[in-house]
Amino acid sequence: MSDVALVLGTITVDSADAPALADWWALVLNGSVEGFPEIGIQVVRTDRLRGLNLAVQHSENPTPGKNRIHLDFGAANRAEAVDRLIGLGARRISDNDFQGLGWTVLADPDGNHFCVSDPQP
Repeated sequence: MSDVALVLGTITVDSADAPALADWWALVLNGSVEGFPEIGIQVVRTDRLRGLNLAVQHSENPTPGKNRIHLDFGAANRAEAVDRLIGLGARRISDNDFQGLGWTVLADPDGNHFCVSDPQP
């Protein structure tokens, strides 16, 4: 039997302005961008994604409405992290608490939702 296990390597987000959104995520994650303009993809490179890639792909018609998949980040100090992200252009959607775990839902400049949570107890 051959090895057919899947390994997650890249999370890709559609954007009408892929270079600008990739630059924003690179700023947020203290990374850099490697562009592949011939195929309309920008890849954010950073150690903070623990081996994953975050790519932003050009799309004339990004899917409207709430995204079905979103990124979840942890932060040692959620309030400071959220304040920094809002200062960089994110928009607060909601603050949440469930059984002692707090998280904030934000939107990036293109409106894609992502979360920042407290450290796990």
